[in-house]
Amino acid sequence: MALRHLRLIAVNIDGVLLNDTFSPVIHRFVVKHGGIYTAELERAVLSQPRLQAAAAIGVPGSPQEVVAAYFLERERYLAEHPVHIQDGAVRLLERLRGLDMPLICYGGLDRPHFDSYLGAYADHFEQPQYVCTDGFRPGVREIAEDVFGLRCDQVLFIDDVARVAEAARTLGAAFLGHPSSYEHSFQHQLMREAGVRHLVRSLDEVDESLLRTLDSEAAEGTMWRDSPLAVCA
Repeated sequence: MALRHLRLIAVNIDGVLLNDTFSPVIHRFVVKHGGIYTAELERAVLSQPRLQAAAAIGVPGSPQEVVAAYFLERERYLAEHPVHIQDGAVRLLERLRGLDMPLICYGGLDRPHFDSYLGAYADHFEQPQYVCTDGFRPGVREIAEDVFGLRCDQVLFIDDVARVAEAARTLGAAFLGHPSSYEHSFQHQLMREAGVRHLVRSLDEVDESLLRTLDSEAAEGTMWRDSPLAVCA
């Protein structure tokens, strides 16, 4: 299956290909320190550079101290809830690989995170295979223009965070939302507010029909035109 307009698909690692281990830890971290977890707080923290997120989370301490404490909390959480590949993720990679176009993975953690959990599927991705976006989150423009030399409208981003959708809308990039199913997450709501037209609950819903729709909307410049949200769930 060939698409007529899109030239790259960029898939987020945590929350799309791997299970969401950020929302639960952030919620637990905030509540543990006496904070109130709100949509505004979640929006200010997710898909932000680590130190910036730490400053916004409302926990006492310097950003560096908060980051260190957060990752200790994350280690405790992962001991009970290990990172794993999402149901349908491998099937999604196989479908995307069949498009005969570059596929890239990205996220806020360093390269070893990708190698540990997706190394067996590294050959599905175009070099450099994985882009760590911690230094320039959310990374829409940087991945499209700086890494691949493409216009933003030629790239489809598949992500679980509304802040990435907001950047995609501003830059005219294509976007498909896969918001977290975590009970305290506000990402579905925030994606609606951002004007995301296409959301999926399951990765198996990302089929040929949906990909062709996204490609057509990207080509016609209608991806972000004001219209009812299309929810594939």
